[in-house]
Parts: sequence; C-alpha cells; structure tokens
Amino acid sequence: QVQLVESGGGLVQPGGSLRLSCTSSGSILSMYAMGWYRQAPGKQRELVAGITAGGSTNYADSVKGRFTISRDNGKNMVYLQMNSLKTDDTAVYFCNLHSRNYWGQGTQVTVSS
Repeated sequence: QVQLVESGGGLVQPGGSLRLSCTSSGSILSMYAMGWYRQAPGKQRELVAGITAGGSTNYADSVKGRFTISRDNGKNMVYLQMNSLKTDDTAVYFCNLHSRNYWGQGTQVTVSS
C-alpha cells in the first residue's frame, strides 16, 4: 500500500503563511502528477492545486495568486506554499497521486485571529 505523509500545518493569523510538505513510502512521486486537496468541516474534499510530473501547475480559483505548488523529485517531496492565508482556508490538507485514493492523515491548517 502506498503511504503518503503530510506535514507543516498549524495555527496562523489571517495574512500569514505556511509551507506544507508531502512525501511517500518508496521513491515514487516523480512518476506521477500530484495534487494538494483540502476538506473543511461539513464540506466535500476539493482539489486546491495540481502539478504534473513535468512541473506544470494549476490552481483552484479560490487560491490562485496566493498558493504555489512545487516538487523536488530528487528528494521525493511535493510542497504547497500558502501565503496571504484567509479564515476560509481552514481545513485538513492532503496530498495524493492524481486520480488515486491513497489518502493519508492530512495536516490541519487553522487560520484564525
């Protein structure tokens, strides 16, 4: 079973920044398009940002201009830099291989004053 591990979440004030990190069991991430997803209480999980194996990116309109997804295939890592955070960004954040269901525990991001 593929195991994905997210880290870097925490409590920040509106306007603050966080960088989330994702890695996997085995050195496999370089072979796949990757995505960051989030799920807020009472809401469905949604795709926030995606990155292809070649490095092309796409973002949900709600985070465009504020979040940046990147990857370091040599380190088997995927990152999500989150700037100008809003209270609506509060959610559990997950990474995953594109169109797969290898969900880990996620990392909690709470934006509150």
